[in-house]
Amino acid sequence: MTATKKQLGNIPLSILDLAPVVVGATPGDALRNSLDLAQHAEKWGYNRYWVAEHHNMPGIASSATSIVIGYIAGGTSSIRVGSGGIMLPNHSPLVIAEQFGTLESLYPGRIDLGLGRAPGSDRLTAMALRRDLSHGENFPEQVDELFDYFSESTPGKRVRAVPGEGLDVPVWLLGSSDFSARLAGQLGLPFAFASHFSPDYTLPALHAYHSSFVPSKYLDKPYTMVGLNAIAADTDERAAYLATTMEQQFLNIIRGGAPSLIQPPTNMDLLWTQQEKAAVHKQLRAGITGSPETFRNKLNQFIADTQADEVIINSAVYDHQERLRSYEIISQIAKG
Repeated sequence: MTATKKQLGNIPLSILDLAPVVVGATPGDALRNSLDLAQHAEKWGYNRYWVAEHHNMPGIASSATSIVIGYIAGGTSSIRVGSGGIMLPNHSPLVIAEQFGTLESLYPGRIDLGLGRAPGSDRLTAMALRRDLSHGENFPEQVDELFDYFSESTPGKRVRAVPGEGLDVPVWLLGSSDFSARLAGQLGLPFAFASHFSPDYTLPALHAYHSSFVPSKYLDKPYTMVGLNAIAADTDERAAYLATTMEQQFLNIIRGGAPSLIQPPTNMDLLWTQQEKAAVHKQLRAGITGSPETFRNKLNQFIADTQADEVIINSAVYDHQERLRSYEIISQIAKG
């Protein structure tokens, strides 16, 4: 990729939210906290607020993603709201066209449709959602079908998305490997990469996207948004402590544990072995934690390394007020 002078201050920052359900709280609490964060994010100048589709996970309340998007958009006025993402093989493309056509009709010019092809869950739950797990292999055809529903109606068209047809709903492809990267490039769509949980594939996938990009009616040049786990606090020590909530989540994944509620910060040395610590840190090595000065330097380096056009931040913090503070600090850093 050609080097540019992308840096803080001249690229947008956005938020990725999984509506975390913490110990002692309910999904209702989590969703109300999400709206509160979105309202603050709008005031702080964030570009987008995306929520993600996951299923059968007690610590994530955003499974009915389209409904959550409507709730967030209805409680804000200017920030873009969308999906990061909708797992398209879980759904009929017609249903997604209708849902996002409805959202675009209610909140015109503010809705994004990010699409992924993973189930967003375990295999048993995926079977309950999809019934036929082979559907993930048909992702490119499903994307084409979705675009057909969004297109203007033509004479003789017997199945139409109402609302949906003729509406300009920006479609993104999401990925954690090079499959969707190449597809996004071939279709001339914007591409969002999940660097926050797939750091090994970040640069190869971004390269694949740029090298395969074909200008389209949607984009005349490539546009990438890269996911980032990031926690800012007033001191490095405080940020590192808050980050132990996320470390516990990844430790549970490494151990093959069942999904659980979001846990409060703790002393990780009481929980993990040295081997587990190394594995968690490897998985989270692309993330950023720290005080404002530490954070600024690391974020500028992340932007320089990825040449991202936009960064979407997941700040997995247990306490809602601390989470707000993290995003507030990051927005202040971005403004210089």
